[in-house]
Amino acid sequence: MNPAIRHFVQIADALREPNAWTNNEWLCRPDIVAAEQLLLVRANMDPMHCHPFHYHPHREEIIYVIYGRAEQWVGNEHRILRAGEMAHIPAGTIHATYNPHAEPLVFLAILSPAKLPPDQAAAPDPCDVSQQEPWASIRQGLRACATNA
Repeated sequence: MNPAIRHFVQIADALREPNAWTNNEWLCRPDIVAAEQLLLVRANMDPMHCHPFHYHPHREEIIYVIYGRAEQWVGNEHRILRAGEMAHIPAGTIHATYNPHAEPLVFLAILSPAKLPPDQAAAPDPCDVSQQEPWASIRQGLRACATNA
């Protein structure tokens, strides 16, 4: 269906996209609906997996937990988020989502804006900093998690 005229996205219409961190179900992005300000993805993270430390240079983000528990980092602070809880990540802020638990984690990631000017769209997004200090060792002593890469 033409994204310019679509107002509803049912689960059968979600764009499925596995990546190194999660199995994604894209529900809102410009190639699905006429969204210019919002991206929405339902992310499914396996137990003992993570999206290690990274940042989005030009997008702010909300992580909203639907199921399971997220070890959510924003900068050097972290909390265990449960269903119904969220974290706000300002643009350019280093953050990470870990699932060191036995159950799967399902969360919504809402990012804005959906469309970036060409000079900003050319920048990598997300930018991985997980091998740089202090991010490479900030979780020392916590249960290790892996990516699908």
